[in-house]
This record gives sequence, structure tokens and C-alpha cells, in this order.
Amino acid sequence: MIRAYKFLMRPTVGQQGALTAMLRDHCTLYNAALQERRDAYRHASKTTVRYGQQSGQLKDIRAFDPDQAQWSFSSQQATLRRLDTAFAAFFRRVKAGEKPGYPRFRSGKRFDTVDFPRDGDGCRWDSTPHDPVTRLRLQGVGHVKVHQHRPVIGKVKTISVKREARRWYVVLTADQAQPEPLPATGAVIGIDLGTANFLATSDGEFVANPRHGHKATAKLKAAQQALSRCKRGSKRRRKAVEAVARLHRKVRRQRLDHAHKTALDLVRGNDFIAHEDLKIRNMSKAPAPKPDAEQPDAFLPNGASAKAGLNRSIADAGWGVFLAILAAKAEGAGRAVIAVDPRNTSRRCPECGHTAKENRPTQEEFHCVSCGHHAHADTVGALNVLRAGLARRDANPA
Repeated sequence: MIRAYKFLMRPTVGQQGALTAMLRDHCTLYNAALQERRDAYRHASKTTVRYGQQSGQLKDIRAFDPDQAQWSFSSQQATLRRLDTAFAAFFRRVKAGEKPGYPRFRSGKRFDTVDFPRDGDGCRWDSTPHDPVTRLRLQGVGHVKVHQHRPVIGKVKTISVKREARRWYVVLTADQAQPEPLPATGAVIGIDLGTANFLATSDGEFVANPRHGHKATAKLKAAQQALSRCKRGSKRRRKAVEAVARLHRKVRRQRLDHAHKTALDLVRGNDFIAHEDLKIRNMSKAPAPKPDAEQPDAFLPNGASAKAGLNRSIADAGWGVFLAILAAKAEGAGRAVIAVDPRNTSRRCPECGHTAKENRPTQEEFHCVSCGHHAHADTVGALNVLRAGLARRDANPA
């Protein structure tokens, strides 16, 4: 199985300058390759330029431009593959009738990652094995100190260098053997994700929603206002940008920490976990405008303000991140995770099976109009999710 590791780098001042130059030159290469594709297609011949042709030009580019020649050839190929992947996704969306999203030019501030496809080709993880400090060797940069807070298990396959605000990180992917599964517990559980509570379980328990983003709203608002008052290009503005980035980074790390701990508790305590197959992107779409038929150029109320608040709550809960972490931890622990159709899970009575909108008179209350069963709506949803998940597991045994 493939496992990813992320470690903080501690470059010197000179190495920070070299890392910044590496990102800048890879960004220049990306934009030049994009411009070449645009110009070729705009020509009367409608020529299509592909990755193989652009990769074949790298040797001449490096001979002509000494700035490009100092960096790893393989990492530059990886940058061209990123552009090729962006175009492949663009054409896929066009064929599917979705919003195309043509690949855009990148500014230096928004090009933050350089990929190295193979350890030992332009980069070397743990380059000084007899040194008590872990170091990463990068072509054109040197041996950079890395704060390795946990061991890397398996063979390192790819290495990426990433900039986040003023910090630098190295992201590794390692190929490792399937770990030993955790001892069986015999327990099964269903979970219902929400915003009032982060999740409810089929056992009747609740995990509180920490609302990290909401708690940081006042500080973020003040930092954004301070940023808006700064003159572009000034030293004061750079500091204000760093302050905003620092606050966002803290919220993101808090959210990740909560997701990891919650997922770990579920995986350790249960052999089988069922959850709703949520289409989070669709759930957080803005409502469509409602034109007023009686007044031209006027619109009727469409609940956009309330929906915006709900969208913020959904984003703050971080359901997508949590479900991805849960799936990864379950795979490593030998647990089963199944996603089920969420329709009517909170409207179906777990006692008699009656399904009706009236069964849920309020957000939290469930009261069956047929048999009178009364419970918390999220607990009912988790119970129905568990039953649907068990039915899917039994219908498709491994």
C-alpha cells in the first residue's frame, strides 16, 4: 500500500532563496509550455502540442537557459506532466458537458509545489544517513534539514517540495507492506454526519462539532481588514498576508487533528463502519436565482443568505477530509467501511419502516407518525445508515 508522509523542512536563509528560485523557474516553465499549447492551437493549422513533444524540448531549453539547467530534469518533466494532466481534465469536462475550466497561467505566488518522480533522481531522502539530523538533498539547493517527527516505513517512491506561506514541507510517498490488521472487536457502527453535532452514531452517542473556523472568525475578519488597508507591494502588506495565512493554517491543522482523532476512535472500536455517501460539492452549491415574472430585472427571495450560512458550516465541519482519513485508517487497520445512499435515512422509522417527511418535525426530533417511535433524528439516521451498510455488505460478501 502507498502511504504519504509530510515533514517540516528547516532550510537556511540561502537555501530558502534557492527553493524560491526553483519554484519560480518551474512556474516559468509551466507558463511557457501553456503558452506554446495555446499559440499552436490558435494557429490556422490547429496544431495540438502534447507532453512528449514538450518533454523532448527540455534538453534544448536547458542548454539555452542556465537558470533552467540547474534544476532536476525529472522534476521539470513532472511539471510538464502537471500541465498535461490539467489539459486532460479540461477535455474530459468538455466531453461530459461540465464547466470546462481551461488551464490558467500561474503566478509565482500560486505555484507552490515541485514534484520529483523518483527518490535518487534529482533528490535524495535521508541523504546523510550517519547524521543524527535527517536531511533531504535537492539538486541546486543542497542538503536541507528536515524535522522528521515519525519514522518512514517502506521504500520512498516520490518526493514533493511544498511551500505553505513562509514554511517549507517535504511530502513523501512510500510503498509499504500491508500492516497487520487490528484485533477484531465484533462491533459494527453507522454514523450520521451533521453540523449541529459533528457526527451521531447508531449507538446513540454524539461527537461535538468543534467549529474551529467559526471560532476564528473574529480574528480572521480583523486580519483581512488589516490586509485590505495595506498598500500593494509594501512590507506591511507582506506581513499582513502572513498573518492571514497563519490563522488559516491553524484552523486547517485543528480541523485535521479533530478528524484524525475521531476517525481513529471509530476504527479502533469497530470492525465495520457505514456512512452516508455524501455529494458535498452539490450540497454546498449556491441556490439558483429566481426571476420575478411581474417585474423585469428583479428577483424573488431564494434563501441565498441562509444557504450561505449552511455552506460555511458544511465547509467548517470538513466532512470530505474526515471521510478520506477514515477510509485510509480503516484500510491500514483491516476494517471495512461502506458508503450508502443517504436518501430518507433520517425520515425512515427504524422500528416500523414508515418513511415520511412528517416523521421529522424539527431538525433534532424524530417522531414516527405511524408507530409513535421517538428518538433523536441524527441517531435514527445513523441506525438506518448502519442497516443499509450491513445489507450491502451481506449482498456483496468479499
